[in-house]
Parts: sequence; structure tokens; C-alpha cells
Amino acid sequence: MLLVTCAIACVALYIGAELFARWWIVRRKEYHVFAPGLRLRLHIDRDVLPELESMVRFDVNSEGERGSEVPQVGAGERLYRVLVVGGSQPEGYLLDQESCWPGALQRQLAAPRQLQRLGASKVHVGSIAKSGVGSEALDLLLTRVLPRYPRLQAIVILVGASDMLHWLEEGAPDRPASRTRVKNIFQCHPEGPFGWTPSTLAVTELLLRWRRRWLRPANRHEHAGRWVGGARAMRARARVVRTLPDPTAMLDHFETHLRRAIQRAQAHADRVLVVRQPWFEKDAYTPDEIAHFWHGGVGEAWREEVTTYYSIEVTCRLMALIDTRTSQVADQLGVEQLDLMPALERSLNTYYDFFHATPAGAGAVAKAVAAAVVHGRVAHDGLIERRFARCVDLRAS
Repeated sequence: MLLVTCAIACVALYIGAELFARWWIVRRKEYHVFAPGLRLRLHIDRDVLPELESMVRFDVNSEGERGSEVPQVGAGERLYRVLVVGGSQPEGYLLDQESCWPGALQRQLAAPRQLQRLGASKVHVGSIAKSGVGSEALDLLLTRVLPRYPRLQAIVILVGASDMLHWLEEGAPDRPASRTRVKNIFQCHPEGPFGWTPSTLAVTELLLRWRRRWLRPANRHEHAGRWVGGARAMRARARVVRTLPDPTAMLDHFETHLRRAIQRAQAHADRVLVVRQPWFEKDAYTPDEIAHFWHGGVGEAWREEVTTYYSIEVTCRLMALIDTRTSQVADQLGVEQLDLMPALERSLNTYYDFFHATPAGAGAVAKAVAAAVVHGRVAHDGLIERRFARCVDLRAS
């Protein structure tokens, strides 16, 4: 009888703890693109990616941002806080913490002269940009994340390539790409689904969260980026290369959600800077440059065999159309915009594939964005006022 009573008590405790954990997670309503406290150590496969650093740090602060902890400010001090959002290009997953351009931007804006121009005592740049995030996912991301932030001084948006790439991966249908699910955007969120197996318990989720926050274990990944070599080889041996499809549905969808995302950002920040997505376009590519490309396939090249691709000319044309829509929306909504294409050298010194920046390329992006942040507006009598036109002329800076 005693054993039965103990067993019933244990089951009741197990169920009670699980139900409490589920209630706690749902009640908190916290959405994080990256799990707070996450630490990754990526050992890059240098045979595939010799342009990159051999070891990459990817550290997430307690706010769920890739970046350092938000600094405390005392009486009379002013914090200038920047949030970077978007897709894989600003995320810089295979670049080190200080080499990805949000990290380099933090370092540049923290210089005494730049702080003086911003009218700030301290600066913080946090990034919640993530691979695969397109305009619709960004709209959802900002809807879920911004309510827990204080008012920010600036939000920097760079998005565009993922809309095109997801659409091409699905064969360029006469509709936008399939909707992105919450679990693909947020590493931590309250939507479950929870189950009764050990890996699906809310208690397990809470224990993992607390472990990351307080113990900060570093997760090692060997040969990071090796899959890129296979993806490049698939494009090189592609049996079918397609021409330009009708992009109207994709572009309209992109414009609608980009507009919504910018408007959400405007409601939560003093400034919104739209950085237009750069890409590796030139009149004639060398064989070595072409060998570095892997985007534009029908299918997901990082997880399956892909034999059908769209031509490089198609991806360039589609990116130009997305860039035009981006500029038009930014202009219509009255936010600052930055065209990176004139600032970036079209070479393998800047890009290690069609979209992603090398450390040198990310440094050039950071320099351009820093100039836009600092010179776009200037502190005057305690107010932040517009100094230059919405579109920053990089040639002048």
C-alpha cells in the first residue's frame, strides 16, 4: 500500500511540475530568435572556406541577441542602443563575433568621437538577424520581439535575399513561398508543442534554458560550413538551368511584409535604417568566382540533392527587382536607406559566395552602416534631428 501511495505521489508530482512549467513558459510570453546564453564555437572547414577564420565565436547575451550584454548607464549617462534584424547576411553565422558586421559596427560606434556625435555615453549593438528570415518572417519576428524592448534609438533592417531564395527553392510558383513557422524563427518561444516524452517536456525546456543562462556551456561544431562545398559542387554539375520566371507574386508579398515590418520598427525606435541587400554581381565572372556560388537551386541544397538551378543572371535580375521595391518602400515610409552596392568591391575578397561577406567584406559593410548611423542624424540641443537625406551617399562618405 505504501508503495502504491508513493507511486501515486511521484506521478502527481511529475504531472504537477510539468503543468507548472508549461504555465510558466506560456505566461512569460517570451520569444527569442536565439536562446539567451547560447555559446557556439564553430571550427570552420578551411578546405571549403579558406577565406574565413579558423574558429568562430557565436555568443548570445541574456536578451537573446548576438552581442555583448547591454551596458548599465548611470545618472547623466545616455545609452545609444541599436538592434539589427534581417536574414543570413547580417547574421554572419560563419563569421566571428567581432568580424560579423553588427559586431564590427558595435566596435566602430563605441569610439569616443562617434559617441560624441551620437550624443551618447555608451553604445550597444545587438543582432537578432537569422538565416532564412525573409520579409514575412521579419514581420512576425518584430511583432513578437519588440514589445519586450524599451524604446530603441535605432533599428537596422537588412532583408530580401531569403524571399527570393525560398521562392526559387519551391520552383518559383505563381504564389509567394510557403509561410515560415514560429519554430523556424525562434529558438525559444511559448507555443510548444509540449508532450510527455523527456525531450518534449516543458520541464526539460526550462532546465535547458537555465543551463544556458547560468552555466553558459560552449557547444563545439567541427568542420562548420563543410556542406557549402557539396552545395557548390551540385550547382556546378546541374543538369537543368532555368531562365527568369514571373516574380510578381513574390515581389508583391515581399513589399507588403517589408512595409509592415518597417512600420513596426518605426513604432519602437527613434530611427529606422533600411540597409539594402547587396549581392555579388559583375559583368563577367572568373571560373573561380563561379565555383564559389551555390544559391538559386530548386530544393534545399544544405539538406538534399539539387539538380535544377536558376541562372546567375536570373538571381541578379531578381535581386535588382527586390532592391527597387526595398528602396521604394523605404522612401514611401520616410525612413533612411543605405545602398551598399557602391561601397562593396565585387570580388572574392568581399564575398565568399553570392550573398555572404568575408571578414573583409563585413568590415566594409560595418564602415558604411556606421557612417549612416553617425552622419544620418546629429545630436543637437538634446534632440536627434535629421542631417542628411534619407539615402546616404556612400561616395561622399
